[in-house]
Amino acid sequence: MTTDQTMPVRRALISCFDKTGVAELAAALAAADVQILSTGSTAGVIRDAGVEVTEVADVTGFPECLDGRVKTLHPRIHAGILADRHVEQHLAQLEELEVGPIDLVVVNLYPFQDTVAAGAAQADVVEMIDIGGPTMVRAAAKNHGSVGILVDPADYDEALTQITEAGGLTDDLRRRLASTAFQHTAAYDAAVAAWFQRDETLPEQLSIALPRTAVLRYGENPHQAAALYTDGTGGGLATAEQLGGKELSYNNLLDTDAAWGMAIDLDEPCVAIIKHTNPAGMAIAADLPTAYDRALEGDPVSAFGGIVASNRPIDAQTARRIVEVFTEVVIAPGFDDEALEVLRTKANLRILSMPSALRPEGAWQVRSVTGGLLVQDADVGDEPWDEWRVVTSTQPDEATLADLRFAWTVCKHTKSNAIVLARDQQVVGVGAGQMSRVDSVRLAVERSGERHVGSVLASDAFFPFRDGPDAAAAAGVAAIVQPGGSVRDEEVVAAADEHGIAMVFTGRRHFRH
Repeated sequence: MTTDQTMPVRRALISCFDKTGVAELAAALAAADVQILSTGSTAGVIRDAGVEVTEVADVTGFPECLDGRVKTLHPRIHAGILADRHVEQHLAQLEELEVGPIDLVVVNLYPFQDTVAAGAAQADVVEMIDIGGPTMVRAAAKNHGSVGILVDPADYDEALTQITEAGGLTDDLRRRLASTAFQHTAAYDAAVAAWFQRDETLPEQLSIALPRTAVLRYGENPHQAAALYTDGTGGGLATAEQLGGKELSYNNLLDTDAAWGMAIDLDEPCVAIIKHTNPAGMAIAADLPTAYDRALEGDPVSAFGGIVASNRPIDAQTARRIVEVFTEVVIAPGFDDEALEVLRTKANLRILSMPSALRPEGAWQVRSVTGGLLVQDADVGDEPWDEWRVVTSTQPDEATLADLRFAWTVCKHTKSNAIVLARDQQVVGVGAGQMSRVDSVRLAVERSGERHVGSVLASDAFFPFRDGPDAAAAAGVAAIVQPGGSVRDEEVVAAADEHGIAMVFTGRRHFRH
């Protein structure tokens, strides 16, 4: 088989749901003496542009039928696409069967994903499962040694340039177009499979086809390559609009996603300041400037070079506070004009606007391990507060319970082993990612200065020994919330009673590895 050839285009088949650029493409092809075949509405668009077009039905001798379900599924079409121009026997058979070769196929598919996203009825979704389109795309892509395939209007100009100036499509371009085509059909089939699996929590086979939206400068370290891919749901950090600042890095994206998840997990005006996916500070208040000030008080040293997330649009007053501290990223559901002006005085500060501050629902979390992927439900949704049990003689009052709920919410977003100290809806100390839970308690107390006295403590998992509560009590902690479930729960509760502090069991763990 000969390679590195330019293949002339004498006959093209155009059949597109998305008619973007079709009239202009057809006109340019016709000017290059390319015969054009087409179907239905696409043929109408081409004809309305004053370009001569041959209906596929006139080639096949068979009319479109079954409400358009069958148009191009015919040997006179697919033999023309699949014939290898480098095999004499194929060319002889085409001549014997009186089938004309098709050198270029221009096809894009029914908008299945858009139809699903619009909430269409099942029957309407099923009608958007394209059959003839993917068949033509795959046929042309398989036979890319002889045939060009265009599925993306963004590729029309380059193909036209080669056809009109180079006398045909080069081998390199045909290979690249074939790769694009198979990516297109793979993503389409994955979307259809996902729709059929929509009621399965963990499907037997997971089909993933994600478009790359950005090549990042590098990964966690400069020697690692990295890119951002989006899942097509139209939500999450991948859809944020950047309004200013430098290009986002891999680490920026990880930290910002963590920060955003924390901020939107609370209903009151909230600011979270994140460093390495853990909270350096987090607080709620009646207004955003106060929430930012209280979040910054949590650990002003660690806040340097951190990520700021807000669940409310940022005003100028809050923006002026933010720019006083070196910050990598600020993310919020919006910014007023003056706030943007203030934030943009820091040329490198990345400013991200999210379309919504609503908590996500039903998402998957996917992480890689060597040789495979781990998939789980995301740890999102409302907490079952009514399932909490006070297990000590000392009862928490309403203000203490409110602080316990706040600390528990922050703890959910902190790396295990996680301990969070909070007071008056403000984080005052964090112990994150320690190998020993009692070490996390000691670290949180140490980081809090003297603010641990009278604070509440949240632990993301149970205390395996009483040493954790003993250390908390020695620091002046007033109440503890933890999942419970240890074989030594009785010993741990007895320790809390001994120290006269309240303890609440949630019955739910929030590991974050």
